[in-house]
Amino acid sequence: MVKFAAILPAATLLVASFSGVAADLEVTSPSSSIWWVAKSLNEIAWTCKDTTIDQFTVLVNNADPKILVAPIAVIAIQKNNDCSITITQDQANQPVGTGWTVLLANPLNNTDVYATSEPFEIKPLGSAYPSQSTPTSANSSGSGSASTSKPTSAAVGMGAGFGGAFAGALAAAAALWA
Repeated sequence: MVKFAAILPAATLLVASFSGVAADLEVTSPSSSIWWVAKSLNEIAWTCKDTTIDQFTVLVNNADPKILVAPIAVIAIQKNNDCSITITQDQANQPVGTGWTVLLANPLNNTDVYATSEPFEIKPLGSAYPSQSTPTSANSSGSGSASTSKPTSAAVGMGAGFGGAFAGALAAAAALWA
């Protein structure tokens, strides 16, 4: 007979190993020092090498419920190995302001957030981009080639709240079976 006390340490180790999966995924751009420019091309970048997460939904959120009551999905399914993506003004046409964040979430449950960016600002059209980042660079060091990857499915204008989360999950599920 196996005693519960004998398997408890192994079970604890197993649970602990799974809980660190999402911690390896981190949004590196935008951030508090890397803002977006309204009605322009903007970049989202993340750490993609040291994680087991294959894909996620990209959402934007604002801390002020007067601006946005719930996160909005802008890409239903984004492959992790792309490491960055250029967002068009059609995908994320959010108003100028502060308190914006990018969320990388489970495609089937958008409330299961893998990573959240630092709060950032969306500056008015015509503003300069920060010197360390441009919306077409693949990384912040200035080396590499321009990012030409495209999202596999865009969830543009899907609305907020349950409807947006449901629509994002529905689009993700449809893409998995396509």
